[in-house]
Amino acid sequence: MKIRLLIVLLFIWVSADSQILISLFFGDKLNSPGVEFGLEGGLNLSHMAGLEAQYNIPNIGLGFYFDIHLKNNYYLNTGLMGITKYGVSKLTDNDLNKLNIQKEPGNGNYNLVTNYFMIPILLRYKFQNHFYVEGGTQAGLLYKGTVNYVEKTDDQQINIKNKVTSEMNRIDVGAMAGMGFILRKGTGMTLGIKYYYGFTNVIKGLSWSNNRTLFIKMNIPIGRQKNKSKKVQPDS
Repeated sequence: MKIRLLIVLLFIWVSADSQILISLFFGDKLNSPGVEFGLEGGLNLSHMAGLEAQYNIPNIGLGFYFDIHLKNNYYLNTGLMGITKYGVSKLTDNDLNKLNIQKEPGNGNYNLVTNYFMIPILLRYKFQNHFYVEGGTQAGLLYKGTVNYVEKTDDQQINIKNKVTSEMNRIDVGAMAGMGFILRKGTGMTLGIKYYYGFTNVIKGLSWSNNRTLFIKMNIPIGRQKNKSKKVQPDS
C-alpha cells in the first residue's frame, strides 16, 4: 500500500515538471478557450461482485483527459485511462474454480487483477465556488487478466501468475458519477472522486460479476498557464 501511494506522489511530482516537455511537443494546440487537456491519476479502490472474495486491492489509475466547454456551466469530460487496474484479493476455492485455476499445494494468497483501457464520457456541471458534479458512462477494453499466487516462507517468496484473460469478457460498460473541486480559484489542479458501477459481467458465464470501484483522483492541466486569460468562465 505504501509503495502504491509513493508511486501516486511520484506521478504528481513528475507530471508537474512534465508540463513544460509536453507543451514543447504539442504547444497550445491541445488547449484552447473552450478545451482543457491534462493528466489524470489517482488510486482505484475496486471490488468485483459475483465472487466470494471481499478484499479490495488498491491500484493505480493513470491517463489523460479533455474538459470541453459546452454551454453556460456545462462541460463534457472525456479522455483515456491507459493504466486502469481493478481486482480483488484472497480468492476462495470456489472463486478459483470459477476462473479454472488449479490450486497450488501451499497456503498462499490468490489475487485477481484486471487491466483495462477505460474511456469515460461525463457531463459535468461547474458551480461558481469551483466545485463540480458529473455523471455519465464509461466503457472499457480488457487487455489482461491474471490470478497471482503469493506465498511467503521464512527464506523466500513464491510468485506464480496465471493468465485468465480468456475467461473474461473483453468489453466492460457501466455508469459513473463523481464530484470534485478545482484549486487556485478554478484555474489549477482538480481533486475529486468518481464511482463506477459496471453493467456487464467480467467473468464469462458468471452473473453479476461486475466491476465496482471508487477512484480518488487528481487532474493536472497541461499548458493551462498560457491560456488562463482566455479561459471560458461559466455563466452566472
